Amino acid sequence: MELNPNLSDKAQQDFALVESALKGDEKAFAKLLSKYKDAIYFMLLKMVNNKSDAEDLTIEAFGKAFKNLHQYSPSYAFSTWLFKIASNNCIDFLRKKKGVHVSIESNSDSNDSEQTVRLKSRDPNPEEKLIRIQKAILLRRIVHKLKPRYRTLVELRYFREFSYEEIAKELNLPLGTVKAQLFRAREMLFKMIESTEIDDKDS
Repeated sequence: MELNPNLSDKAQQDFALVESALKGDEKAFAKLLSKYKDAIYFMLLKMVNNKSDAEDLTIEAFGKAFKNLHQYSPSYAFSTWLFKIASNNCIDFLRKKKGVHVSIESNSDSNDSEQTVRLKSRDPNPEEKLIRIQKAILLRRIVHKLKPRYRTLVELRYFREFSYEEIAKELNLPLGTVKAQLFRAREMLFKMIESTEIDDKDS
């Protein structure tokens, strides 16, 4: 990947983290997550005006970004790419939920807001998808700290992208139970992410 020399120092630091993450460095994933999770969350909160949905969409955005990290081009800032993924995912969510058209403002660092983000539309085969999920270390070490029932819910929801209804059917649980347990699992994940951020600063 050829680095754009016009990127800001912050963007160049992000690129170094992306390169490390692509080599399997879990701390690099954790640093990118902790660096942008608040900004992504508050942007999404403005768009959906619902804390629970914003938290859900924040985790989904990082999941999609990390699964497709190999497609990131350093010709523009990582933050631009990440915010675009989060915005597009949120717009899709709103369209499915309400069938509304949503216009958004640019959330980029510089003049690279016109860059178009394209994710490959070709569906991966099951083996490729499994590899991508395994590479999405966004929550791998954190998710494994969850109790088994929460871990299963998180994997189905965020890695395999099941709907609440599909999870309820898969696990033979009432829909309300699935939503309640996912809510608790998400809260625990955010707390664990905070502690991971603290650990990384201390180390």
